[in-house]
Amino acid sequence: MYTIDSIREIVKGSFLTEAASASIAHLVYDSRAIAFPADSLFFALHTAHQDGHRFIGDAYRKGVRHFVVDRVVDTQPYSGATFLHVKDTLAALQELARYHRAQFSLPVIGITGSNGKTIVKEWLYHLLNEDYSIVRSPKSYNSQVGVPLSVWQVGAQHTLGLFEAGISQPGEMPKLASIIQPTIGILTNIGEAHDEGFLSHAHKLQEKLKLFETASLVIGPEELLKAPGLQKDLFTWGKSDSATLQVTRTEIGSERTTLTARYKGEQQHITIPFTDEASIQNALTCWCVLLHLDVAPGVIATRFTSLHPVDMRLQLVRGINNCTLVNDSYSADLTSLGIALSFMAQQQAAQQHTAILSDFAESGKSAEELYRLIAEGLRYHHVEKVIAIGEGISTHLPRFLAPGVHLQTYSTTDDFIRTFKSSAFQNETVLVKGARRFQFERIVQLLQTKVHQTFLEINLNAVAHNLKQYQGLLQPGTRVMAMVKAFAYGSGGAEIASVLQYNNAAYLGVAYADEGIDLRRNGISLPIMVMNADEASFPSLIEYNLQPVIYSHPLLQSFEQYLDEQGLTSYPVHIELETGMNRLGFPPAEIEALCRHLGRMPFIKVESVFSHLAASEDPAQDDYTARQAAIFQQAVDQLEATLPYPFLKHLANSAAIIRHPHLQMDMVRLGIGLYGVEIATDKLDLEPVATLRATIAQLKRLCPGETVSYNRRGIIKEESLIATVRIGYADGYSRRLGNGVGRMSVGGHMAPVIGTVCMDMTMIDVTGVPTVQEGDEVIIFGPQLPVEQVAEWAGTIPYEIMTGISGRVKRVYFQE
Repeated sequence: MYTIDSIREIVKGSFLTEAASASIAHLVYDSRAIAFPADSLFFALHTAHQDGHRFIGDAYRKGVRHFVVDRVVDTQPYSGATFLHVKDTLAALQELARYHRAQFSLPVIGITGSNGKTIVKEWLYHLLNEDYSIVRSPKSYNSQVGVPLSVWQVGAQHTLGLFEAGISQPGEMPKLASIIQPTIGILTNIGEAHDEGFLSHAHKLQEKLKLFETASLVIGPEELLKAPGLQKDLFTWGKSDSATLQVTRTEIGSERTTLTARYKGEQQHITIPFTDEASIQNALTCWCVLLHLDVAPGVIATRFTSLHPVDMRLQLVRGINNCTLVNDSYSADLTSLGIALSFMAQQQAAQQHTAILSDFAESGKSAEELYRLIAEGLRYHHVEKVIAIGEGISTHLPRFLAPGVHLQTYSTTDDFIRTFKSSAFQNETVLVKGARRFQFERIVQLLQTKVHQTFLEINLNAVAHNLKQYQGLLQPGTRVMAMVKAFAYGSGGAEIASVLQYNNAAYLGVAYADEGIDLRRNGISLPIMVMNADEASFPSLIEYNLQPVIYSHPLLQSFEQYLDEQGLTSYPVHIELETGMNRLGFPPAEIEALCRHLGRMPFIKVESVFSHLAASEDPAQDDYTARQAAIFQQAVDQLEATLPYPFLKHLANSAAIIRHPHLQMDMVRLGIGLYGVEIATDKLDLEPVATLRATIAQLKRLCPGETVSYNRRGIIKEESLIATVRIGYADGYSRRLGNGVGRMSVGGHMAPVIGTVCMDMTMIDVTGVPTVQEGDEVIIFGPQLPVEQVAEWAGTIPYEIMTGISGRVKRVYFQE
């Protein structure tokens, strides 16, 4: 255990305040994700878009009392807090982790590569946890910040470490190597990820190999480990005679693959429940590790058959009886518990918080200390009901829970399922978190809403990533209003809004009051602008603190009259100006009258003034855009001369943020770009937010002359394999995509739609798709098949495709 004074010596810092004699167990840098504040040390890190010093106050309010800073801070408001000043906070965090790692002599496997790092790490944990006490990177913590946080977990009880290291540019790996200090290295592969940061694949390979400076052995594919200058003992797999593990046969079945290889003159084999090439390569890498560690061949063969897909994502899905379900059923340890509790709190749902927990992994702490910390995290995140499953947690957790927490204990998962009643879960946010052996996926199935096998998968990381991409283009002081109208472009309003609120958006924009009410009921506290307010919505606007857009004199007068009747002396509104969109807004001819009116009415407080650009994405319309901006500015000048207080000005949408940066003004309205669709430019590295998935219900072999679907428009010209997919126009898949116009992705192959799209089903021709089976997944749009392409086929725009996805299609949210 480290004291704050011993940490000062390690990082060579100095105290700005008198040091308290406190022990430090947890390192944090994100004030939004604090689980155990009492013994946490907050590092005020600098990122591309944020300065951690801005969030010291937030961390202090959440109970943190120990801070590492690299600039002089006014400590007066932080009574009882200790401030440690260093030259560079990130360097101090890395130095502390480097020192901590050096205190232990356990074997450590350092894993790098373009892809597969997390899968190899998790599979090795599964394959070796019976033989070792393993410490590993949480999820995919492999960055300059993630690696030191991972290595900080190493304790005296551990006998093996598994740590990932990822880099995006030259010069990063030596820092990570000095922290991990691997004794064994693994290189998974070299692909296209982060190519832009390196001169070539060869350059990227040389940079990644720098992880292995302290390793005595490097494991990986033979073709990559022949790199010049790698003076290490090698354990390679490949097909050549020189490979340490020579792969002699690969038999791919419908659901599993059998690999045969020669090692030290003897033939061995493993069978894995996967058929894709990436899984085969990752399995070969893991096989090499187990052989090197002298695991018996029979044991190896048995363990590989029980491998499972690695899903490191926190999933957010709709549950039974209006519950919200947070699925994190792959592991149980203190670090991942903190992440999961923060994710649950991030949802801000106005519901009771419930946690279903299993016994926790060995932590090196006594059972009393371990479950005391777990109880502290539950109390900090206001968990009101706990279901404890397992002998350890049932014995020790009850004595530490806060008074009033409803507790149920069960010895096994079977015991819980045997007595399960769906009526016991109503209007709750339920975190399901358990070690793999407890099979909590069975509990998830009980709690999850039962719907058909078509779902829209929403990547919450991509939402945050895209927001930060645009924030990086903004001028200092320019705020972001994130548009979440139309159910957040089909992606789910409250869930998306929670991410935006968590990531410091300034305002939210919705189309109608009902959308704003839903956000308020789900705990969203950001200012919300309602673009289409009317007289019927006035009571709801006031009740839920929503800010209407005023676009005409009749609406303005009606709202003022309502405020007067309610005895309200001031209420925030947004004034919309008509500059050329010709949709809604005060036209230039009415601005003078508007100024006179606003100048004498006490009921209205103008929060912002804005207008809509009609064609900001089109270079051919740049003159028109400039004309709109000039009209807008002239009207703003008149309003500023009239109103005795400042207000925000905003004109730029997603395209204008990039194409017309001089129009960013006080605030921008970020819409479709937030969801990964880039309009008229490719300057940003946006990530698709939504993936629409379905499954194959049935396969049919049809002969020439037979027909498919209504009106017999799908005519078979040669023997074909036709798949019926569980999606139709009632789900939002347009009839315009029928009869060969649209395509769906099956196993990475594009399969054309054949015949007419039905209400609930669509048929596709999968004749050329290898090993296709009933139940296989079909991608309607997503990273593999961009929504822009689907929109082009349908003769429309991405907005229509995304907002057209039916409400009956289940939304599944996940966060890495």
